[in-house]
Amino acid sequence: MPDQGPRIDSLTARRRRAEERNAMNEPDRRPTALLVMEEERRADVYPHEVLAEIERLVHLRRPPLTRQRLAEDPDVLRDVDVLLTGWGAPVLDAAFLSHAPRLRAVLVAAGSVRHLTTPEFWARGVPIVSAAAANAVPVAEFTLAQVLLGLKQVHRITREVASSRRFPHNPQVPGAYRSRVGLLGLGHIGRLVASHLGRFDIEVLATDPVASPDTARRAGVRLVGIEELFATSHVVSLHAPLLPETRGTIGSRLLNSLGPGATLINTARGALIDETAAAEVLRARPDLTAVLDVTHPEPPAHDSPLFTLPNVVLTPHLGGALGAERHRLGALVLDELRRFIHDQPLQHAIDPDRATTLA
Repeated sequence: MPDQGPRIDSLTARRRRAEERNAMNEPDRRPTALLVMEEERRADVYPHEVLAEIERLVHLRRPPLTRQRLAEDPDVLRDVDVLLTGWGAPVLDAAFLSHAPRLRAVLVAAGSVRHLTTPEFWARGVPIVSAAAANAVPVAEFTLAQVLLGLKQVHRITREVASSRRFPHNPQVPGAYRSRVGLLGLGHIGRLVASHLGRFDIEVLATDPVASPDTARRAGVRLVGIEELFATSHVVSLHAPLLPETRGTIGSRLLNSLGPGATLINTARGALIDETAAAEVLRARPDLTAVLDVTHPEPPAHDSPLFTLPNVVLTPHLGGALGAERHRLGALVLDELRRFIHDQPLQHAIDPDRATTLA
């Protein structure tokens, strides 16, 4: 029987070329997407493999833009169906929307969307996705570490050892057995911290005016007033949004009510704390420790006592997603984009009715 190899190979090649011609003639029905965010963190949030998968789902406009570049040429929004963004997102105001008549979804690879949404945007009815759930993961991990250190009063004892140059005999600390931890706020991060703490023999209290008893029950926490939270917890961790009614909430009265050796952790917003009052209390109460991953302003003023008070531990947003941790945010946006393309319900879309109470 004669060898058919070359003939078969020729037929295969012709068939492949025909398929390629058909593909070229087939109209591209994928939505058009534009990526707008700051350059510094773009590669972390949207690594190569995530962008490659995004480009399989949508027609991704090139190059990616910053908010400033978009402001110089807003007409690039005319044919955009999906806005992909993150840190450095554009404000979705009336001017922006007027240039984006086809906009059908906004996917934000960052936490809060309060600073970029406007009444005009909500009135448009465009769904907006936040990656707050992904950003909550490293913050909750950082918080858990600080809670456990606080229950052992590691920072206080380290200060005393350095000052006295001797080890204390049989130091008395709460530890992680039947101690009490208070959470101010039961949003994404607060609930995740509660979940982590559920693995320990710890009683977890929470204060959150919008959390229902069912939310608290599912989180494994007991709802109490803010006064009881501060007065009875060995460690208090802040996870509340910054709203007009929460600004400066943590002042002298609450801080002075903390028990001996207590630790305050803030990974939420610096302005939740009245820092002038806090500095006075911490100066008068060297037994207390404040772990501040956020301040107001950031960084603090050069002459701020927060830099010099020995019982203040200042960290520069180490709790938030850094480096490869930011990949989670882009991966969440990719998953949501896939759902959007396939007309499936979005899992991380922001409810407009709750938007003003989110961090």
